[in-house]
Amino acid sequence: MATEIRPQRALRAAGAGPARAPGGKIEDPERRRRTARRAARLFRPYRAPLAGVLALIALSALLGMASPFLLRAVLDSAIPHRDTTLLVWLVAGMIAIAIVTGALGVVQTYISNSVGQRVMHDLRAAVYRHLQRLSLAFFTRTRTGEVQSRIANDIGGVTSVVTNTATSIVQNVTTVATTIVAMVLLDWRLAAFSLALMPVFVALTRRVGAERRRITTSLQGTLADVSTLVEESLSVSGILLGKTMGRGPALAERFERESSEIASLEVRSRMAGRWVMASIQMTFAIMPALVYLFAGLSFAHGSHLISIGTLVAFTTLQTRIFFPIGQLLSVGLDVQSSLALFDRVFEYLDLPVDIEESPTAQPLVAHELSGRVSFEDVWFRYGESDGAGSWTLEGVSFVVEPGTRTAIVGETGAGKTTLGYLVARMYEAARGAVRIDGVDVRDVTLASLPDAVGVVSQETYLFHSSIRENLRFARPDASDAEIEDTARAARIHDLIAGLPDGYDTLVGERGYRFSGGEKQRIAIARTILRNPPILVLDEATSSLDVETERAVQEALDELARGRTTIAIAHRLSTVRDAEQIVVLDGGRVVEVGTHDALVAREGRYAGFVARDLDPTAAPA
Repeated sequence: MATEIRPQRALRAAGAGPARAPGGKIEDPERRRRTARRAARLFRPYRAPLAGVLALIALSALLGMASPFLLRAVLDSAIPHRDTTLLVWLVAGMIAIAIVTGALGVVQTYISNSVGQRVMHDLRAAVYRHLQRLSLAFFTRTRTGEVQSRIANDIGGVTSVVTNTATSIVQNVTTVATTIVAMVLLDWRLAAFSLALMPVFVALTRRVGAERRRITTSLQGTLADVSTLVEESLSVSGILLGKTMGRGPALAERFERESSEIASLEVRSRMAGRWVMASIQMTFAIMPALVYLFAGLSFAHGSHLISIGTLVAFTTLQTRIFFPIGQLLSVGLDVQSSLALFDRVFEYLDLPVDIEESPTAQPLVAHELSGRVSFEDVWFRYGESDGAGSWTLEGVSFVVEPGTRTAIVGETGAGKTTLGYLVARMYEAARGAVRIDGVDVRDVTLASLPDAVGVVSQETYLFHSSIRENLRFARPDASDAEIEDTARAARIHDLIAGLPDGYDTLVGERGYRFSGGEKQRIAIARTILRNPPILVLDEATSSLDVETERAVQEALDELARGRTTIAIAHRLSTVRDAEQIVVLDGGRVVEVGTHDALVAREGRYAGFVARDLDPTAAPA
């Protein structure tokens, strides 16, 4: 179930992101500038189409600048002198400008939105690919809902900024610049009078932006909480747990609290600075009337420096400039808010990849491997990056010969699962080495390692798709005949064939349409299809009843035939026939031998047998 921990705190506690020192918060101006520059670099691959957009914007602005001068000519020259020819040409020019700028706007919008969506695609893909590169340790410490929120809510939240804001800023800045030039050319006194308050408006808007940014950070954190709550409590497992524990009403109440907080934050975000923006908009509406007053007073005192045509053209420009200025101020607030979202996205992109591929890594060719696995003085602990935590494994050394079966036993927390996962390089040894056919797994390409090492765990995961698609996930090019052969080997074909839709049966979320043993055999069939020479069986039958375990064990025996197998066993019955049994105690190897030899030694393993205890009650 989801906890009450805020996602930012949970993420930091998990080591998923850098801790925010007081000087490193998003409110820090230097950090904000770095984030803005990094966001701007996302557009670099699309410089050519963006240059075209800028050219269209500049052309539209220049054309728009001409219209007020045509209007002044209409009022001061064509109409007073009854020059109909000039009037027709001036009006035709105004109409042509309107048509051309409209067409240019359509083309500009298409290009800018296309570029924006490509940038969003690149950002989403970059985050997803980076998460795929992170080790298993990150995902065991981070809530799934938090990861989903970063991709859905945070990246989704900057979509409008990326697709529209960049070109909107350029377009409005260009429009404002050309309009100011035109206003000065028409009458510099009116221009100075109209623009006197602009610095004050900009300063007020920056203050509002800082407030919105803080609110946005809190809002995204709450959205991550809700995403986690929904993902956990409305999954099949979550619903079952909630109903059996009678916690449904409590979960609903918690969702209502979180939803209410989102609503409150949304209102605060939208109301932040509304009085400032309302004052700015009110001033913009009043300024044309003040210009008329200023010009009228000058006429009343006998001044004729401002003509009627100049006055009308100027107020037209004034109306034209106030809208883009208002847009710029509004967009500025959106950009300030989006920096908080970009900061969260970049925080994930900056997560260190703790398992990197060596530049000199060589691929393992699965069908050429003998399957010999050796552990050489292996040390490992969680939190190794910061030196925290006690050692999970200490000086572990033993060899698994090709084609043999080695069982790993020990109490809960002895390090059994960790030992198995080191072979598949889901974790990485802090000291020592794990070797396959004499090659350190750190010197093997990451893409070839899954072909060499197959893992079957007690936590069987099936996608919400058909059985055929779940099996083919192991090998996309597998034929239907190969899929059915692997299902037969896993002792599950007859059950699947008896279903109304056969291999096209939808398994349901996490495979809840099937029993634990049936899901486990489907997972075994999936591993058989991949055909790895080395197997890690992580307590693959621990959660099954005796009868189901027997059926699954037969499938496992078929899977292990001719392969090197490392079995983290649950019951002593699955340990007895292993060629080698390794006994772990507190992360150290305390005994190695066959079942009979270890019983005769009367040591740790013999104590398990004598007390008829389960030596591996839970994964390490």
